[in-house]
Amino acid sequence: MADAEAEQVLDGLRRQARKLVADLAGPVRRVRLRSGESVLEVEWHDPSPPVQRAAEPAEALPARAAEPAARTAPAPDRPAVRSPVVGTFYRAPEPGAMPFVAVGDLVRPGQVVGIVEAMKLMNEVTAGQAGRVVEVLVDDGKPVEYDQPLIALEPVTGQDC
Repeated sequence: MADAEAEQVLDGLRRQARKLVADLAGPVRRVRLRSGESVLEVEWHDPSPPVQRAAEPAEALPARAAEPAARTAPAPDRPAVRSPVVGTFYRAPEPGAMPFVAVGDLVRPGQVVGIVEAMKLMNEVTAGQAGRVVEVLVDDGKPVEYDQPLIALEPVTGQDC
């Protein structure tokens, strides 16, 4: 099979894989498609499968009156958890689920505090240090830039965690 023809077959398999994953109701852990000798296999190695999110109208989302409007930067003296990639920030593992963290929660280094979706891949956002969440700087479902502050922390000592 010529390289151009093989690439065309793989492009078709990629389109089919995207459509299949988008059409499925639940989370997907592994997809394998074959066309003749060409095989496209995708597997997520994360213990929890990637999150599938459906677009929801704004009126379907619950109002969060207790939280202040999102800001774009933390106070200069506060550390922040930052976005690892450009994408869409989600506070919870799936629509309707409890957020990973809320204002007042204590977090430890490496703890998942959100997800940034980039090109249909869910990238975990983890805290780089221990702290207490003092402010969520980005609303759920909003686009974010690389290294953008997402959650402001108040540093805590080892005995507080």
